[in-house]
Amino acid sequence: MPTATNGDVSLYYERDGDPDAESIVFVPEAGLGGWLWGWQHAGLAGPFETVVWDLRGTGRSDAPPGPYALEDLVADLEAVLSDCEIRNAHLVGCGLGGAVALGVARATNRVETLTLLATAARGDEYDLESLFAPPDDREALRRSLETALSGDFREAQPDVVSGIVDWRADGDADRNGWEAQVAALEDFDATDWLLEVTRPTLVFHGTDDELVPPAAGRDLADGLPRGEFVPLEGAGHLALVERSRTVNDRIAGLFEERTDGNRTGR
Repeated sequence: MPTATNGDVSLYYERDGDPDAESIVFVPEAGLGGWLWGWQHAGLAGPFETVVWDLRGTGRSDAPPGPYALEDLVADLEAVLSDCEIRNAHLVGCGLGGAVALGVARATNRVETLTLLATAARGDEYDLESLFAPPDDREALRRSLETALSGDFREAQPDVVSGIVDWRADGDADRNGWEAQVAALEDFDATDWLLEVTRPTLVFHGTDDELVPPAAGRDLADGLPRGEFVPLEGAGHLALVERSRTVNDRIAGLFEERTDGNRTGR
């Protein structure tokens, strides 16, 4: 089982694809397991190397007592990058994971591009309470998806919703882990240092996101020197699931554009 370590905390990750290809590292939303990135993994693992890891407090990573600081999670991700010997990573983060990705991009030169989903520049813009449900309560898990996925998607894709419930029951954080992770957002405020994050950045946001306001995503993109806001019409908080093809195509295009630019010296 591959693990990285940050101090005495062991961090589980899965690595797939060609290790000589461009590396995509996914950073999950608070409390959610690696299942979250299944749609992106399926679409991107062929031409790229992918790394999916569990935040401390989730899945097969250690769950030390909380609360966790954002700096803890940033250092955890840096430990994963180091263990994988990744010098140039494309980071893809959702919610809390987007905040962690921003922190890593500010702290290290290992980041090539950022893709941020359902992410805001301030912790007070996040209202994630309704996303949590105990992994051993399948009905609560299903109810929690009512604010994470749009009504249209839930109605059109009941089998996918049932699959998500199964995956959440198997890999999500318990209440202690979730609360410890969410605490990292309490003092998060990137507005004063966004200008330091100069990597090309896509900021995706579902227009029906009930947990992080779409306007906060637009403000984040506007505050980044090379940010581009991409609204996903009618999608909820987990727009990466609902609009996976659009998200995957735009991510791949960003990486390829970056790679081509490096080759031609632009």
